[in-house]
Order: sequence, then C-alpha cells, then structure tokens
Amino acid sequence: MRRRAYGVVVVVAALVASAGCSSKYADDKGASGATVGNRTIKPVDGCGKSSWTDPADLSPTRVPARCQPLAPSAQPLPKTRKLTIATGTLSAEYVAPLEVALDKGEFKKEGLDVTLKVLPTPDALPLLAKGDIDAMWAAPEAAVMNGIQGGFDIKWVAGNFSPDPKSKSGLWVKLKNGEAAADVRMASRRMGTMIGKGSVIAYPMEKALANHGGGLDKIQYQQLGSADVLTALQNGGVDSAWLLDPVWRKVDGNPRYAFLGGQPLGEPLGGMLYGRTLLHDDVDAGVALLRAYIRTVDTYFANDYKSDPSFVAYLAKLLKTDEAVLKSTPSLTMDWEIRAGTTTRLQAAYKAAGVSKGAALPESRTVDRSLYEEAVGHQP
Repeated sequence: MRRRAYGVVVVVAALVASAGCSSKYADDKGASGATVGNRTIKPVDGCGKSSWTDPADLSPTRVPARCQPLAPSAQPLPKTRKLTIATGTLSAEYVAPLEVALDKGEFKKEGLDVTLKVLPTPDALPLLAKGDIDAMWAAPEAAVMNGIQGGFDIKWVAGNFSPDPKSKSGLWVKLKNGEAAADVRMASRRMGTMIGKGSVIAYPMEKALANHGGGLDKIQYQQLGSADVLTALQNGGVDSAWLLDPVWRKVDGNPRYAFLGGQPLGEPLGGMLYGRTLLHDDVDAGVALLRAYIRTVDTYFANDYKSDPSFVAYLAKLLKTDEAVLKSTPSLTMDWEIRAGTTTRLQAAYKAAGVSKGAALPESRTVDRSLYEEAVGHQP
C-alpha cells in the first residue's frame, strides 16, 4: 500500500525511483487508533500531551517536547533492517544522541542495524537521493534546498537541538577603539567563518547583522579552517567571526570583543533528513529510527545532561573529546521537533547571500513531521 504517490526523481542523470510499501502499521487497525493517510496512529504509553508542541509556537522559552524516560518503547521490526546515516562528524556534541543510541542498543531494540558514516553534505546528498544511504544527520542547507528544487526526493523529518540561553555560540566582533557593542556597524567588515554562505547559519547570521547595520550582502567573507577562525579574529586578520562551541569561551568576558547574536532559541536548524527509501519504500523503518532517537533524547538528554558528572565522562569518551572542554559550555537543548516556517526563513537567507535563486519551496516540499508524530502517538 503506498503511503503517498510519487514519481520519477531526477538526480543529476535520470534516476528512476520505485514505489514501496509500508506494511506493519498500514495493516494495524487498532480500535483506539486514528488513520492518517494509510497509516494508523495509536496513543503511545509514556508520550502524552507533553510529547508534541504546536509547530507555530516560535517562543524562545517554549518547553521542548518530551516523553517519559524509556519512552516511546521499542516496536521491533519483523526483520532486521540495515540503515546507513551520513554525518559530517562524530565528535560534535549535537551528534551525541545518535552515538548514545548506537552505544546503548536503542537502534538494535527496534530491529535496526545502524551504521554512522562520516560524509560531508555535498557528498552525502546525491547518495541519499539515489537510496545508496538511508538518512543524513545534517541540516536543510542551501545545497539541500537546491537539490529538492532540482528533483531530489528528500525531506527534513526531525530536529536536533537549539542552544541554551547561556550559550554565546555565534557572531563575535572585535571592537574598535571607543566602540561599544550596542553601536557596532557591520557593513563592509570582514568576517571569518568556517561555514560557507550556504549553511543554515546564514539565517541567524542575517538576523544578527541586520541589528547592526549590515546584511549578508554587505559584509566581506573570509572562509577559514576551524583552527584559524579565532586566531584571525585575535590578530586582526578579520573584524568578526562566527565562533562555535567551545571556541567562544576564549573571548567571552574580554572587553575587546562583543557577542552580537547566535542561533535562535527554541528553533532547531538541523537534524535528520530522509530520502525516498525511508519516506516511501520502508516507512516502518523510518518511524522506528526516529522512535529510537526520541527514546534516547527522553532517557539521556531530557534536561541538563551535563549536571551528571558520570554522564559527562561517558559522553566525552564516546565523542573522543576532552571532558573539561565538554563541560565548558552549557548543555544543548535536544529537540526532535521542527518549527513552522524554518525552511522558508532559511531559503530567504540563502537568497540574500546569493547562493539560491527562484521562488522558495513550500514547506510541503521540504518538511515531513508525520514520522516523529507517529513515533510519539500524536493524532492530528
């Protein structure tokens, strides 16, 4: 039974996509369930009203969705399914839920044999579109939006995190003599970044620049390696820089530098991306993967996970990073939901940066919330 009709996916050369089936849930006609499309959505133990928030709620103080620890419980697939998830790194903190899920056997409980494969987005994107990999732990960057525009059948299906209010990961500027943070004017300044114009960071960067007389088209970019961004800012090679965790701690508190803004609170800008395999051919596996991810967040990352010294030590070992460095920044707010309009705002920033053209794609082409909603039993 088809979950939705779809046609040929164009992937550079003509790649033919085949329709698939979603068997287990499509045939499960529980009396207490609600049918959405051809899939039956049932209430899930441990996941009540708190497991879903209105996507239109953009409040920076929004409490993220949560189920109880160990929920939603596993629903093993009848046959083990091998899945490959591409990720740009295995050492970043935002990848921790996937690594913990793998290490603690949460994927295995669902009947999933998951491999995390390090691949940058440009390399992973065509593989996802072709079905050579099953998912990407990345972000709806300009390359993704342009790929969908060109025919890639890819959607953003789950969020990852938003920053803690105490985090100062974002745009920093070196103040000129007599200059204060409130009157910094960014137009024509040179900014160092390891992230190109087509990154999701373009969206919060545009907001920060707009508050200081700048814009993505009014500044000069200098792309640098991760180890060079801070050095260039400190020695005057650039006037400003986008500093990530935990690099910003090196200038925090120094009156010569000012923090101008970072990622919006309460709004994840990345997470899980699916291609046609998990969107259409095997939706059961797609839901199972998100169920394991959500259960991992609820069990290990629900609150301030860095308040537990033993867990920090475990996480540092798992991520192969220094424990002191990991403790130097606030816990991320892990959040599997996707806010309304995020991909529209991202596309506007990409257009302003000159890396995207044409009309913005509607959210129906870029986002699918139905899989995580099914995983927590949310009935529309």
